[in-house]
Amino acid sequence: MARLELKNHQVWRDLTEILESLDANILVQEHLEQCDYKICGYWDEQDEHYETITLPRTLEAELFSSYIGVSHKERFLELKFCLIADVIPAGNNNKQKIGELVLVYNENLEFVDENWLLDIDSPMLEIN
Repeated sequence: MARLELKNHQVWRDLTEILESLDANILVQEHLEQCDYKICGYWDEQDEHYETITLPRTLEAELFSSYIGVSHKERFLELKFCLIADVIPAGNNNKQKIGELVLVYNENLEFVDENWLLDIDSPMLEIN
C-alpha cells in the first residue's frame, strides 16, 4: 500500500509560494481604509458592547498565522494578523500590540469575513 505524505505534496509548495508572494500588510491596510479605521458594534470577551472603536491610522499588521479551509463545497483562506501601534507619546519608537485581526477570503481572494480581538484597555484605541 502506498503511503501519501502531505508534507511533500505539491499543494503545500503551492500554498507556501502563494503566502510568500502575498503582501498581507496591503490586504490589512485596504481593509482598514474601507472601514475608515473604525469597528462598529464590537463585543469584547466579557460580552460588553462598544458602539464604535477607532483604530490609530499608524497601525501596522504582522501576519502570524494562515489557514486553508476546505469544506464539502467551499475553500477559503484565513489570515491572522497581530495589530501593532506606536505607544503614546509618539516618537519614542515603542510599539505595542493592540489586538488581532482575522481576515477570511474565498478561493478567488474575495473578502468573506473578519474577526477582531482588541485590547480594549489600550490607550491607542478611541472608544465610543
